[in-house]
Amino acid sequence: MSNGLAKSANGRATIGEVARLAGVSTGTVSRVLNNRNGVHARTRQAVLSAMQSLEYRPDQAARELSFRQTTKVGLSVGLGSRRLIPFFMLFLEHLITELQIDGYRLEEIPTRKDGLPERLTDAMILHGAHDDDPRIHYLQKQKIPFVLVGHCEGTRWVMPDDYNGGLEATRHLIRLGHKEILHVSGLMNNQTFHDRYRGFQDALKEAGIKPKRDWLLDGDFATLAAYRAVRKAYEKDAKASAIFAASDEMALGTIAALEDVGLKVPLDVSVVGFDDLPEISEKLTTVRQDIQALAARAVALLKEGLRGEAVRHELIPVQLMVRGTTARKRG
Repeated sequence: MSNGLAKSANGRATIGEVARLAGVSTGTVSRVLNNRNGVHARTRQAVLSAMQSLEYRPDQAARELSFRQTTKVGLSVGLGSRRLIPFFMLFLEHLITELQIDGYRLEEIPTRKDGLPERLTDAMILHGAHDDDPRIHYLQKQKIPFVLVGHCEGTRWVMPDDYNGGLEATRHLIRLGHKEILHVSGLMNNQTFHDRYRGFQDALKEAGIKPKRDWLLDGDFATLAAYRAVRKAYEKDAKASAIFAASDEMALGTIAALEDVGLKVPLDVSVVGFDDLPEISEKLTTVRQDIQALAARAVALLKEGLRGEAVRHELIPVQLMVRGTTARKRG
């Protein structure tokens, strides 16, 4: 060869030969091959030029095996987001399965008091997106590939169609003749609950219904908090004939509260939830989101980020599931 470097016994250049020609370590060549961060542009170009000169062709199977074994994916949960809830545990289960298929290692990263991850990994999945989420700018600055479970312009993100879920849930109640509808929600700076609430508001608006301030109840994304909020509302003589709870857990608390104040579901008050969680939602009218698809698409987008592909996002469709907790308004 004109460069004076002999090829290996099988006639193919080796990663060591590429490293020697480029004047770098084999580790640096590996980082260039796998589109890793931490390689200066001039060094990256020297490695690519050496590969071209040597007509180097990496063993794809070995490259992918090496890459997968050493790639750590961090899962960061936004400050204030609840972790020990059925939805998150299902998402985590599917996420682990999807990552294991490709050989990636998942690490749950604690959140500091300032909202940033305690440490960084090769790539990250951000859960619990909220207003002014500091993790986004921080990871962009650190050049760490990440996927946001939520939405933010200019980033890779994936999320269920929370807005349309809230819209369809409320439209369903309106079609049944309900005009006074309570909404039980979580923290409003959380994108999930904010988007579902926007859908609720827009459905009322398109039907010519003006919502009242006391129609929004704080369920704190928990069964007990929803129970307390709904019970308090009806003990203060709330007249609403329907309730849209922004999660199935809060819907369960809502139903328990209604029963405890002597109201029947759906005879007196109709209730809609959101998520369609296994076992919890068997008889509940709710909005189904595909948690498995959410995890799968998050991993697919993350792999694109690791390969340096163009930034894009995905919106996962949701579906209204009409069951036994909604009925036409009486009278």
